[in-house]
Amino acid sequence: MTESKMDMNGKTALITGANTGLGFEIARALATRGAQVIVAGRNEAKVQTAIDRIKDEAPDARLEVGLVDLNALASVKDFATRIANTHTRLDILINNAGVMVPPAGTTQDGFETQFGVNFVAHFALTGHLIQLLNAAPAARVVTLSSIGHRGAVLDFDNFQLEKPYDPWREYGQSKLADLVFALELDRRLRAKDSSVRSLAAHPGVSQTDLTRNLGDIPAGIKMMPPADGAAPALVAATDTHVEGGQYWGPDGPEERSGTPGLAIVDAAALKDGVAERLWDWAEKATGIKYPQ
Repeated sequence: MTESKMDMNGKTALITGANTGLGFEIARALATRGAQVIVAGRNEAKVQTAIDRIKDEAPDARLEVGLVDLNALASVKDFATRIANTHTRLDILINNAGVMVPPAGTTQDGFETQFGVNFVAHFALTGHLIQLLNAAPAARVVTLSSIGHRGAVLDFDNFQLEKPYDPWREYGQSKLADLVFALELDRRLRAKDSSVRSLAAHPGVSQTDLTRNLGDIPAGIKMMPPADGAAPALVAATDTHVEGGQYWGPDGPEERSGTPGLAIVDAAALKDGVAERLWDWAEKATGIKYPQ
């Protein structure tokens, strides 16, 4: 597609997991185009290193450290409170941070690690920041999903590791939840006549730190560099022609690689009643009540 990029000067963006991989590439792209970027991560030294790398390329880039641990909802709340106390609006929120097929475990709040970090924490963070997003003239929320959402099922009896751990099943479930959330958030925003738009994106098969638990990658599997994997999310966040409720990914075979294009939403993400049920569950689990 021919990308028509919005002017980033004067805009503020927040990217979770921005110290490495896709998040770093998104932060670098937005910062070098004039946005003020909150580089969010849980390790201050690593976040500062990422900021220094971007400033080496663009000395005038406006970046700030954002410390948050997505393993803990209390940390998410404290982080969002700090952002609300220091910013009057938020133009772009990229829900990027995630984990993939780690050893079995739970977050501090008792959610299976992948589900808790990839979905629950971002549901809470977006809810905490929704007023700042509404304060911007046309804000966007972009939530990262994955081709791994295909064939996944939301098992409401297994969000807290109640069943024997299956790392890929749990990963797919978390990314399906992310996609359902992104689509349902946009529907709810439109129903309120909000100017905020919610989209989803995925990076195809990209080489990032997310793959650290996979071991040796088979020789036949080609991975895109992080900058290419980040491109669909950047289109969703900045292209003037995109629409809320869209899902972007690479346009190549099986959406594993390629240039940004509209991606396929698995039928599981559109199943009747699933979005409303997940939303209700998430509000109760996080204590976050989105404005009606």
